[in-house]
Amino acid sequence: PQDSEKAKTFVHAFLKRSMPKMKDEAIQDVLTRKAVVLEHYHKKQTKQKRRKTKGFTAKQRRELRLFEIEPEQQRYAIFLPLHELWKQYIRDLCHGLKPDAQPHMIQSKLLKADLHGAIVTVTKSKCPSYVGITGIILQEFKHIFKIITKEDKLKVVPKLNNVFSLELDGFISYIYGSKFLLRASERSAKKFKLKGTIDL
Repeated sequence: PQDSEKAKTFVHAFLKRSMPKMKDEAIQDVLTRKAVVLEHYHKKQTKQKRRKTKGFTAKQRRELRLFEIEPEQQRYAIFLPLHELWKQYIRDLCHGLKPDAQPHMIQSKLLKADLHGAIVTVTKSKCPSYVGITGIILQEFKHIFKIITKEDKLKVVPKLNNVFSLELDGFISYIYGSKFLLRASERSAKKFKLKGTIDL
């Protein structure tokens, strides 16, 4: 047991620590009314920012040759199974490509579909040397298609100023490359507007 003076000293010191912003007179005033609200100050904790794992830069990717296809792998026959997989993927996407299917519905789905594995032909171009190139799309970038031809030649064809056609189960679709300047991942979320005529 402690005497009253020690108790008062302890209580006063405790309240002083608990309410550091209040003066002694104010604390005494609070005690007389027997209503004490203790303050508790939280130390501000600095939030540690999560470091985002940075991927390779474009320069590093070029130096590591991540997207380059080795010459011994540049053979048309190797990628025919990929084309068969792509055909099945499009049939599933378009619910079978039935004869009574509406062309504009199929076209809208093809615009957003992944084209890796599709066989395409350059039908129109401002550069005549591109016209007639046919092959399987191996890689699609924002501005180009990389196509492997039946002659086992890897062709880099720009999208700009070129019209591509692809055929599947009798349905022929045309891709206007100038309106297709998107990465495959971006294209799936884009809303394409129907236009009457499109020029090169």
